[in-house]
Amino acid sequence: MALKKQSFSEDEIGIFDDAIIYKRGDYWHFRMWLAGESKYARKSLKTRSRSTAIDKGKDFYLELLSNQRAGKKYFSLTTKEGVAKYVASRQRDVDAGLIVKGRLGTIKTHLEHWLEFIGRDAKLKELERTDCEDYFHSRLKRSTKKKLPISQTTVLNEQSTINAMLAWLFKNSETYIDHFEFKKLPKQDSKDDAIRRATFSPSEIDSIGGAIRQYWDRERNKLDEREWQSRTLACYYFLIASVTGLRTGEQRQLEWGDLEWSSGAKGVQVPLIQIRIRAETSKVRQSRTFVVRDNDYFKKLRHFVTPIMQRRSMKDSLVFSLDGDNSITQRAILYHFGKLLELADIETANRDIVPYSFRHYFITQKLVNGLNHRQVADMCGTSITQIERTYYHIDGDMMVNAAMADHDTGNDGILLDDGNDDE
Repeated sequence: MALKKQSFSEDEIGIFDDAIIYKRGDYWHFRMWLAGESKYARKSLKTRSRSTAIDKGKDFYLELLSNQRAGKKYFSLTTKEGVAKYVASRQRDVDAGLIVKGRLGTIKTHLEHWLEFIGRDAKLKELERTDCEDYFHSRLKRSTKKKLPISQTTVLNEQSTINAMLAWLFKNSETYIDHFEFKKLPKQDSKDDAIRRATFSPSEIDSIGGAIRQYWDRERNKLDEREWQSRTLACYYFLIASVTGLRTGEQRQLEWGDLEWSSGAKGVQVPLIQIRIRAETSKVRQSRTFVVRDNDYFKKLRHFVTPIMQRRSMKDSLVFSLDGDNSITQRAILYHFGKLLELADIETANRDIVPYSFRHYFITQKLVNGLNHRQVADMCGTSITQIERTYYHIDGDMMVNAAMADHDTGNDGILLDDGNDDE
């Protein structure tokens, strides 16, 4: 598009009929109208020399023209705007049934951590491949400062989400790079050693039970209503995680209508609960139903939240929620988890102890108590191969004990001693 301006002052020079360089103060600047973006591209040429300014102006003009023809925009979104645009596209995937709602929540959490690292006002088109080299170190530092435990696997998953977003933004001409070059992380131990350090020992589970009794004690800790409710909900989240082995997304999206109580079979009064995992909340997109020993945790949780929610119907209400509509946040889970580990005096150095460790413990105990791989795989919504490949730490002595044990009489998960467990 030709310039409308045909006459120029001494300090103005036309460039290829579409742009102009002009002097402001002692320095020359460039200006060109971008019809596709309805804005002027402006840039300081950082020179006082007229001839140098002309050369730089022509070079910049050709660069702009090349990018425009390639579909690249000159003006950049901020990182915050880029994340919002990507999340909106993934919301459409949820609406189309391509990913589950819980997965979108995880994506949002991962990208929120990235925004804290990179800055919300950084320009997408100014990002370089090496800008996230220190991401792992920064995440570990922040998690230590906030006392929110984080594993290397979690950071690797975040980095994968970040690069998936960047590839999408690049494809949509919002960035000039399609991925970050994250630093290569130390090699993790595989199979048995890694899982051993990522799970709890039975004695640690006992310590967590004691810590919970202290942590949610309203009178001893002089807790106000809000803090007491927050702590109690989190504690029931961990208690139930230890006796169900649910994945984080499955547990947070569990509804009261997904539960059915039973008193056991053959005249034995054992508190059992049948749990239905809907396909849309499952990581593997498959529904499943299984029965576990409840220890009355679900009933006590329901007794706790019912007067808070004041809802006439609980069926469609989220289990781990104080209002029925909004689940306990991942941030709250990590915060209270860190506090409980500290109170229980559990050593976490060189270990990947995270809330997911309750699932590792649950699976381990089921195998130790005599369930076969098929039974455990069906309960936990995974494959036999995955169980066999992952839980190598069930050694010979455990297997001998398992052969002599009756899993129906074994206890799993965190056990609280008798008392008022509702508070």
